[in-house]
Amino acid sequence: QEAGSAVAVPPATAWPTRFARPALDTDEGGLWAMMDREESRLRRSPFAVRDKALSEYLQSVACRLGGEHCPDLRVHVVRTPHFNATMAPNGMMQIWTGLLLRLENESQLASVLGHEMGHYFERHSVERLRDAKSRMAFAQFIGIFGLVGAIGQLGLLAGAFAYSRDHEVRADQLGMRLVQRAGYDGRQAAQVWSNLLGELEVTGGKEVSTRSPMMATHPPLESRLTDLMALAGDGAGQLGEEDFRRAIEPFRLDWLQDEVKRGQYEESLVLFDRMLARHAADPLVLFARGEVRRLRATPEDLTKSLADLTEATRLASAPPLAFRSIGLVHRQRQDLAAAAQAFEQYLLVAPEAADATLIRNYISELKL
Repeated sequence: QEAGSAVAVPPATAWPTRFARPALDTDEGGLWAMMDREESRLRRSPFAVRDKALSEYLQSVACRLGGEHCPDLRVHVVRTPHFNATMAPNGMMQIWTGLLLRLENESQLASVLGHEMGHYFERHSVERLRDAKSRMAFAQFIGIFGLVGAIGQLGLLAGAFAYSRDHEVRADQLGMRLVQRAGYDGRQAAQVWSNLLGELEVTGGKEVSTRSPMMATHPPLESRLTDLMALAGDGAGQLGEEDFRRAIEPFRLDWLQDEVKRGQYEESLVLFDRMLARHAADPLVLFARGEVRRLRATPEDLTKSLADLTEATRLASAPPLAFRSIGLVHRQRQDLAAAAQAFEQYLLVAPEAADATLIRNYISELKL
């Protein structure tokens, strides 16, 4: 048993050599074929994020972790604001933008990829397939890898394709070995889960880690954090914060807006507060926090929203949408002159905005 592990499992196996494609007439071969079809669908999906620089960056981290398995690993980014990553036995990995948004550095990214590779190296998904006793269970197992199943049926994710706790512990152990072998700071694995727990507790309470469908099949989160820190040891290694931030920067505004649209305002505020604690003068996050408060729209929220949005517009690289949101807040508060002024500023900085006609109509109404 690895140091600090709460579950008695044998040590993770040595690094396997590259996997040969199984024969099509075996259960594993059939699974590979179905995953190949799902991967083709994923490449054509409107949810797939197709960006050469981002793909190359993520692939480079995966290859740094996977070593000789690099040619078999393919990382796909799926645009959905939820926290998840999965890996199929044919080497296809999905990582969702809601997870990428929450990561703070390359070490945290490596810990997520390393954990999924742990499942892949030890063939846990194949074991799960062999445990699926009914046609429905098998269909659900396949469905979680496809876009419709994964995005549309989040609750199914835990029940239909639940790795055992032994599997999760082994994936944590092997993932930590991959992370440390690649020179990353292993302590960041625990930080990923600690950050997520902070978001979930605001609405789910202190026991959320035992009730959340996403975490139901994982080891208890509090003990998992302790185990990961024990596995990490002194944690010496690269963080890679600048490289990671540079890779996701072109997408952050879209992903922040997706998070706002998720409608879980209390959880989003925990996330945005944490981001601003690290980078106080971040105009995109100030805008996003202002939007959450504008949409929640208590009297106190509107005052705080206006403060966030105004601060965002004073910073370099402020999103033009912040001016529009200031106008909407003033409009909600019946300050018509201030609303018209903010809308005019929005059109000045974004004259070709898709909603320019609507905003001009607002201005006309406000000046009547």
